[in-house]
Amino acid sequence: MHKLATALLLALAASSAIAQQDFSKVEIKTTDLGRGLYLLAGAGGNIGLSTGPDGVVLIDDQYAPLAPKIRAAVTAVAPNQPIRFVLNTHWHGDHTGGNENFGEGGALIVAHHNVRKRLAAGGFMEAFKRDVKPAPAKALPVVTFGEDVSFHVNGLTLNALHVAPAHTDGDAVVFFPEANLVHMGDLYFNGLYPVIDYGSGGHIDGMVAAVSRILPMLDGQSRVIPGHGPLSDKAGLTAFRDLLATVSLRMKKLMAEGKTLDEIKAAKPTADFDEQWGKGFLKPDVWVEMVYNGLKRAR
Repeated sequence: MHKLATALLLALAASSAIAQQDFSKVEIKTTDLGRGLYLLAGAGGNIGLSTGPDGVVLIDDQYAPLAPKIRAAVTAVAPNQPIRFVLNTHWHGDHTGGNENFGEGGALIVAHHNVRKRLAAGGFMEAFKRDVKPAPAKALPVVTFGEDVSFHVNGLTLNALHVAPAHTDGDAVVFFPEANLVHMGDLYFNGLYPVIDYGSGGHIDGMVAAVSRILPMLDGQSRVIPGHGPLSDKAGLTAFRDLLATVSLRMKKLMAEGKTLDEIKAAKPTADFDEQWGKGFLKPDVWVEMVYNGLKRAR
């Protein structure tokens, strides 16, 4: 009964937010970051926005029903500028749901090779016990890349860097070096325990490695857009990396001792982090189970 209840909890946690979300009540909040750059926050992953004479670049596009509101928010800060590019940081629907709408509107969708593969195939998302249908053709990335790709638009450089499997196997980090701004996608959940999609190649140690790779590229004035949560900085991202690294070591030690999942939960390996990180989408026990399943799968 306990295992069944846990499975149901995971399924509900993943699906109920979408099924019960009244998108008509979602407001897209816009933060001006200077130099034609903006952060758009609504429901789902944070959106990065570049505007200017070359047109608009969107970094992620949230859920499909929000596309008209996102377009309106873009028009409010960039009237008469076409949305030319959409860059997906990974394949999850709360970051790619608007692809079809914007693709039909003429935007060129860009992402890592594995994002297109996973969107095209769909499949079963193990972490959430949820089937994902294949995406429509217009929602698929038209341009895909391996290690990195650069855009030269609106007087700025945009560099997208693929990292080894972490949140998924198709993650990209997006830099605007002249503005000292980085969009981490779901490699960073600010103030929340992060989803680690082990069925899509994700792994907590991959998250640690990815964030550790990015941190030396930042300084004390860097601004960091997380996949979820408020705008942050290098110190916030460092604290997130330390959370991941500490919990990974604790969990692996408990597993090496032969502890069961229930025993690991009872040991509360996240207790000293729960006040800051455990009040979001994933509650502590659910996140511990997600990390456990990912570590177990990787053995």
